[in-house]
This record gives sequence, structure tokens and C-alpha cells, in this order.
Amino acid sequence: MKPGELNFDGVERRPLKAFTEKAYLEYSMYVILDRALPQLADGLKPVQRRIVYAMSELALSAGAKHKKSARTIGDVIGKFHPHGDSACYEAMVHMAQDFSYRYPIVDGQGNFGSTDDPKSFAAMRYTEARLRPYAETLLAELDQGTVEWTPNFDGTLEEPALMPARLPNVLLNGASGIAVGMATDIPPHNLKEVASACIRLLDEPDVKLRELLKLVPGPDFPTGGEIITPRAELRALYEEGNGSFRARAVYEVADGEVVITALPYQVSGARIQEQVAAQIRTKKLPMVDNVRDESDHEDPTRIVLELRSNRVDVEQLMAHLFATTDLERSYRVNLNVITLDGRPQVLGLRELLVEWLSYRQRTVTRRLEHRLGKVNARLHILDGLLVAFLNLDEVIRIVRREDEPKPVLMKRFKLSAEQAEAILETKLRHLAKLEEMKIRAEQAALASERDELVATLKSPARLKKLMRAELVEDSDKYGDARRTRIVEREAAKAIDETELLVAEPVTIVLSTAGFVRQAKGHDIDPRSFSYKAGDGFQAAARGKSTQQAVFLDSTGRTYSLAAHSLPSARGQGEPLSGRVDPPDGATFASVMLGEPGDRYVVATDAGYGFIVRLEELYARNRAGKAVLAVPAQAKAIPAAAVGDDPDALIAVTAATDGKDGRLLVFPVAQLPELAKGRGNKLLNIPAAKSEHRTELLVAVAVVPPQGRLRVLCDERAMTLAWSELADYGGERAQRGSLLPKNYRRVTGLEVESPGA
Repeated sequence: MKPGELNFDGVERRPLKAFTEKAYLEYSMYVILDRALPQLADGLKPVQRRIVYAMSELALSAGAKHKKSARTIGDVIGKFHPHGDSACYEAMVHMAQDFSYRYPIVDGQGNFGSTDDPKSFAAMRYTEARLRPYAETLLAELDQGTVEWTPNFDGTLEEPALMPARLPNVLLNGASGIAVGMATDIPPHNLKEVASACIRLLDEPDVKLRELLKLVPGPDFPTGGEIITPRAELRALYEEGNGSFRARAVYEVADGEVVITALPYQVSGARIQEQVAAQIRTKKLPMVDNVRDESDHEDPTRIVLELRSNRVDVEQLMAHLFATTDLERSYRVNLNVITLDGRPQVLGLRELLVEWLSYRQRTVTRRLEHRLGKVNARLHILDGLLVAFLNLDEVIRIVRREDEPKPVLMKRFKLSAEQAEAILETKLRHLAKLEEMKIRAEQAALASERDELVATLKSPARLKKLMRAELVEDSDKYGDARRTRIVEREAAKAIDETELLVAEPVTIVLSTAGFVRQAKGHDIDPRSFSYKAGDGFQAAARGKSTQQAVFLDSTGRTYSLAAHSLPSARGQGEPLSGRVDPPDGATFASVMLGEPGDRYVVATDAGYGFIVRLEELYARNRAGKAVLAVPAQAKAIPAAAVGDDPDALIAVTAATDGKDGRLLVFPVAQLPELAKGRGNKLLNIPAAKSEHRTELLVAVAVVPPQGRLRVLCDERAMTLAWSELADYGGERAQRGSLLPKNYRRVTGLEVESPGA
């Protein structure tokens, strides 16, 4: 034996890879077959099947008295399902919830949860349960030789491997589950519709899916609502066995209020209230005053929206709520079931119904064969009893005189052991002449039944007729009207925030430190605002609260934010860096506000710029949009608005030492309109002889005809009338004219409109 090698007798040695692979595969198959996926035959998972069977064994039929749920769960986990009691109890509760199951199987008494919180049910020691009448469709034929029986987990009892379902429960109540590598999502359907489709398949085995979909147009939820998915998409879903569809709530208008009367499947009314109330609080629903819940026993769903006026467009409001709340939901469908051969498979609607009908045919055949065996056995006994009555005196003599009368009777009258035993067990009271007549009548009835059974078993047509009759009977007994309407509607669309807001005049103020705030109105002086220590006024823009504010940073990137979302000017504002992500070291140069078609002049202090429309500056993300190409060591300067009737464009420079300042006026038409780039030269700035630039473009402005220009220089300001601007006129890219000696340290430009 080599060192380190173990060789214990009776111990198998296997590679770890092989062992783990086998163990995981076995675990996967267990989860798939014995936990997560329902059987196509009865639509139940093992825990559900065991609960139903255990309740039938406890005689908890629909007409029986309720028993404590703990009693049922104790039997289930003690006899058939050795798992957690809480998980088992939750499975039973789920089968009792009429808002979860389209056709509940368990009749619960006590707190079994609510639509707002399905898991708010009371502990099993408080609740009671029994089976509902619908459970008979699963149990009625259980003792008629219809299904196979398997030993329970400890081999002391037997349990049914499947239930002899008289209806395709897998579609009626649906199922959901997640296994290893696969999942199932089967929505509930209407019993009468599915039964009609099964009958149609029995009558016409080659019927196409499109014909079946006339009978089963779509799912049918216990909570009602509307399915709005186009029928073409539903047809594709049922053809492939997977896909998705959308369902939404149902509402009506009463007394100037919107009343929601039905919610989509598995949607909580409390959750809807929270979502609507949140939008009211954040002023995203200005047309709604309040939301309240008036649901009660008579109206399980009644959520009321109080409107501000009768002029509210209800359709637009509800379309917005459908798009922004759970009043409209998407549901995934995956018709993944364990088929009759024991393998998981995704089936289309037609294939699923065909396979279930084959199971039903097999079940009915086994039931008839079981009954035929019983009838033949009874006829055999009756034949023996009739021989005894015809030879009564001889039979009595043998019984009185023989020590072992059974073999003597068998030999004397050529009887079987069963017949002889039946004769010996006959009571004296049954030896009257009337009993012979009863035996002959019973023989005739059983013989007729036997002939009928044999004929049915030999004739596929008669067998299908019987199946059809039973489907019709169960459909009439347990079926009901459809609850979920199928109405093709357009996809819901949320109302644009700007449509919900009242357009108010606002002024956006930007500080040199990058703080921003929003002030109501246009008649304000942003320079008079209070600023933090070391901070001051940088730029301002006037417009409407419904517009997008665009910010330009020193690197030439732009950022857009909704004007109404900016903080109030009652405080000192908030840093823009909390809303956007500018490059490291960048500062904010300007703010713009207006309509998308408005035009602005954007420029760098290197003397280059261009005209751009505001819509070209809108950014979609926090990182902004690169618009203005900024040379090395340069930066962007505040933008200037171009009015509807522009004439003169002003460009002004200042020397870094404050000793030189030039101003150039030229027609706006000489500057091109671009979407992005460096632009054209506005004013000629001599090239710097060293790394330190001696002259910078500090501001640009556009003056309308007959307007005035204010040149700001530190604490002083010089006003130039329209006629005086001609003294600084020239062509684009010229050097410009020197400003007066006391106004060469320019810090900014302001434009005054004519008549201001």
C-alpha cells in the first residue's frame, strides 16, 4: 500500500469532482421534480398534493366541520412531508386565499392573510381549515384504481403519486416556482373556458391554436382587472409557452372622483396608496387632492382619488398612474411543467391541453377497468350465491355435517374459493325466497353495467364521449364567469413633469463657488443676494420654472437640470457638484435658461467662440456634454443670450495687469452657428510671448437695436448708448478700441433693452 492511500473495507473511494457533480445533479433533480415545478397531471407540487391528501384522510371534506390547521399540518409533516412546518402551513394558506387562487382548494376559517399583505396570516394554532367543494375534482376518483401509490418517506404508509384530476388544474390555478436552472410562471385561467377548449380538442383533435384561443382568450385573475396586451402577442405567448403580458386596474368616475374597483393580480391596495400619496407629496400630481381607501367586505377593492376640479383629464391622469405605479404590471409567463414522462418541459397551450387529455383518458380508462374488475368479481360471487339458493337444502346439509364444508362445497358445486367463502358467510336471514330475487336483479344490473363498461373500453369514441360529459358536468358545477377583461389598449405614458408644473417666472443664480439657487420672478437683483464668505455672484439667467437650466463649466462642458428642481433662493443655494459630475478642477462659468430654440454665444477667454442653440447644450447624464473646445490654460467665460432681433455683438478684453482693456462691436451675423467646436475668433488677442497670458477675453454680450450696454469695472460702471457703440465698431477678429482709462479693468457686461 502506497503512503497516504486509505483502503478501508467497505468504503468507496471516488474523486471529489465526480462526487460533487453527482450530488449537485441529484439535488437539482430533487428541487425540479419534488419542489418547484408542478405536475401537468394535477397541477400540484408535492407539498400541495400531500396537504390535500392528508386533509381527505382526516375527513375534512367540504361538508365536514373545520379542524385546527395545526392538526392538518401535523399529519402532513409527520406522515408524508418531513419538512418545515411553517413552509408547509404557508403552502396550505396559499391554497385557501381567494385572491391568490382562482379556484381555492382549502376553505380557511380565521385570518388567512389579505391582498395588502398575503403573509399576514395568523399562526396555525389559531386558524381552522377544511377542503372546498372544488377539491373533489382532485380527490373524487382517488380510491378507484386511477393512480399509482408510492411509499411515504419512512415506508410505513402509502401516498398517491398523482391526483386523478378531473380538470386541468395546472392552468386553472396556475403555479410559480424557481428550481435549479429553470422556473415556472403559469397564470390562472377560467374553468369554463379551459373546459370548453378541452371539449373542442376531444371533438376535433386537429383543431388549431387560433381556434382554441377563441375559447381561452387569456389568463383570468381572481382579482379581476384588465389584460391590455394585443391578442397577437397573447397568441405568440400561448404558442411558444413563454413570454409576458400586461394587466392594469379598472376604474370608474363617480361624483367627480376616480374610483379604482379592481387591481392587477398580486398588487397591494396599500402599496398603490403609498405610491399615489408619494407623488402628491412631491407635487407630481397637482390635479389630485387626496387618495383614500374605502374597501370593505362588499367592495374588496375601492380606492378613491379626490380630484381638484372637474376639468381634470381623467384619462391622462390614469395613463400617468398606470405608467408610474403598480396599477399596471407586467407578468412573465413560462408554461414549464413536469410532463407525464417525468421530465420538465415548456409547452404551448395546445400541447399542454393535449397531454393533459391523454392523462385524463388514461385515468378514466383505469377507473373503468377498476370498476369492471369489481363488477366481474361481484358477478362471480352472485353466481355462487345463486347456486347455493338453487341447492339450499344440500348446502345446509354439507355445512351441518362436514367439519371442513368449504372444500366440499367447492367440489360438489364446482365453486371457487371466493364463492364458497361468500356462501359460508351468508346470514340465515338472507336465505329467504326474496333474496334470490334480489340476487337475480343485482345480476341483471351488474351484467348491464359490465356490458356498458366493456363497450366503453373497447370504443375510443364512447370513451371520449364519457370524458366530454364529465368535463361538461364539472364545468357547470364549478365554473363561473370571467373576471379579467381582455381589452387592447395603448401602453401607458407618464405625464411629463413640465406638464404637471405651473409655468412661473424664475431667475437662476450661480455663484463663483458653484452654488445655485432659484428665485421666483424676474424683478430681482442677484448681486444683492447674500453669499457665503469668499463667494460671490457669477451669472444669472431668467426664464420659466418648466424649462431646463443649462450650466457651462470652465472646460467647455454643459450640464442640464430642471429649473423647478433647483433649491429656493431663500437660502444660499446648494453646490452644483452634488447634482452633476464636472472634471476635476473645473469651475462653473455660466447658466442659461430659455426655450430649446433660443440662441447663445459661448466663448473662451482665448478669444474664440460661436453661436449655439440651447437644445444643443442639453446633457443626458451627470457627466455633462462636451460642447466648447477650450485651449490649454484657457477657460470658458459666461455665455450671452442672442435675442430675437440681434444686431451688435460685443466682445471685451482686459489685460492681466489691468492697464489695458479693449472693446469690439461687430454684427452678430458675422459669427457662425455651430453645435460644438472651438468656433471663430471674436477679437484679436496678440499671442503671448511667455507661458503667462497678458490679455484675456473677459465677457461677451449681444445688444439689440437702440439698446444700451453697461461695462462693469470693479465698483464702477460705464453706460454706452446705442449711438456710442459705433465708436467701437469694426469687423469680427479685429483688435478693437481701447476703453477709457478708468474702465479698462472690465469684470462684466450688462445689456439694457430699449425703453428699460
